[in-house]
Amino acid sequence: MILRKTNIHDRLIRAKDKNGPSEEAIFKQVIQILEDTSKQHERIENNLVDQHRSSFENTFDHELLERDRIFHIDVIRQICIDYRLRFLDSNYFKGEIPVEAISKINELEKKHGGQLTGFKIMAPSKLFKLKDKDDPLLFIPMGNDFYYLVHKWGNDLHALRKLLMWPFKSVVNLTLLVVFISYLITLMVPEGLFSKNSSLAEFMIMFFFMFKCIASVVIFYGFALGKNFNPQIWRSKYFNA
Repeated sequence: MILRKTNIHDRLIRAKDKNGPSEEAIFKQVIQILEDTSKQHERIENNLVDQHRSSFENTFDHELLERDRIFHIDVIRQICIDYRLRFLDSNYFKGEIPVEAISKINELEKKHGGQLTGFKIMAPSKLFKLKDKDDPLLFIPMGNDFYYLVHKWGNDLHALRKLLMWPFKSVVNLTLLVVFISYLITLMVPEGLFSKNSSLAEFMIMFFFMFKCIASVVIFYGFALGKNFNPQIWRSKYFNA
C-alpha cells in the first residue's frame, strides 16, 4: 500500500475547520481588524521604528482576500507542534525561495496597493539551516495574530511524519515510547537465558534494565544535541533547540 504524502496546507484548513470559528466569523473578524489597522496606520508609522513596524503596516482589500488562506496563530502553532515544524521570520530561511513565490507577492502588492513586509515561513527545522525540498509555506501577517498564506512550494511531507514526530510533542509521549520499546525488546529475550525457570520477577528485572539502557541513550542524545520538544521549538530561532 502506497501512503499519500501530507499536504500541510490541507492540514491547516482541517485544523481551522475543526478547532476554530467558521470561515465567515474569521473573515468578519479580519475585516474589522483591517478597518481598525487602516485607521491607526498613520499613528503606528509615527510611533514605531522600521524594524518593529512590519507586523502592523500590511494593508489589504478584504474583498480580494481568499478566505481559505487566512489562518490564526493557534492553528499554525498546532500544526507546527504536530509535525515538528518551525514558524520563523523569512530571513532565517536558508533554502531558496522560488520565483513563483516572488511573483505571488508582486501580484498581492498590486491587488492591495501597498508594499508587503513581515514575511514568515513554516518549514521543517533543517530548512532553516540547509537547502532542501520539503514543503515550506510563506505567510504574511495581517494583524491580531492572523496570517495570510502567500505561497507553498516543494514536496509534501511524508505521510507518516505526524506519527514519527508524536514522541517529541511532550516528555510523556517520549516516555511512553521508551516504555513500549523496552517492553518489545524484553519480549525478544529468550526464556531461561539467566535461569532455568522463567518468572514474572525475572521479566520485570529485565524490563527495567532495558528501560534504563534505552532511556539513558535518549537522555544523552537529547542533552548532547540540545534537543527540545515540539511546543518549545516551533518559534525558536536557535538550531540546537
